[in-house]
Amino acid sequence: MASAPRQNLTHQLTHDLGVAIVQGVYPIGEGLPSEADLCVEYDVSRSSTREAVKMLSAKGLITSRPKQGIRVMPESHWNMFDTDVLRWILSSKPSLSLLKEFTQVRVALEPQAAMLASMNATDEQLDNIAKALERMAEADQGLDDPLEADIAFHTSILSASGNRFFVQLTEFISTALRVSIRYTNKIKGVAGTDVAKHAEIYNAIKMRNPVLAQAAVSMILQEALELIESRL
Repeated sequence: MASAPRQNLTHQLTHDLGVAIVQGVYPIGEGLPSEADLCVEYDVSRSSTREAVKMLSAKGLITSRPKQGIRVMPESHWNMFDTDVLRWILSSKPSLSLLKEFTQVRVALEPQAAMLASMNATDEQLDNIAKALERMAEADQGLDDPLEADIAFHTSILSASGNRFFVQLTEFISTALRVSIRYTNKIKGVAGTDVAKHAEIYNAIKMRNPVLAQAAVSMILQEALELIESRL
């Protein structure tokens, strides 16, 4: 049981250092304190510090080499598909340009996922999309969380696509949607999302109409992209 607290300390240190790097506390190209100094500064063991450094290296935020110490890598090296890295960036400095780039990724992926879902979704997966749509309608009445319901809708379509790569992007999409949806709804001056437009997506998938499903998703994503671009 002794490993659990150490793991928690490792994850906490990874989080704290990750946020600090993203916020520019440790500038790009410059060094972090040594592992020994980090142990003292964050009051953690050497082994926890070493593991945290390994985790941040794997995420592309830092490089650690003998005699060179720990250095912060340029942002181009950061693994943006890592949900921790994405969460740190979005919670610390969610720029409009980043939200635009994320929405462009959605435009490239989600219409295709909806098209595939219309062809591949099982009855259970269709039911999951329907339940998410019901949650969105209930959220309009104050009976559910509008953000969580919206995320559930879009990620259930990814899951129903039958494409293993799309399915593995569910957590990535979910993480960024928490900021993206909140922002676009704020621009529109609404708390929730247009349930009717999402119902069109569900109905197209349920009718097994790939062209309609693809077009319905494309329409709401293009609207989101135009909203963001209007503020750039």
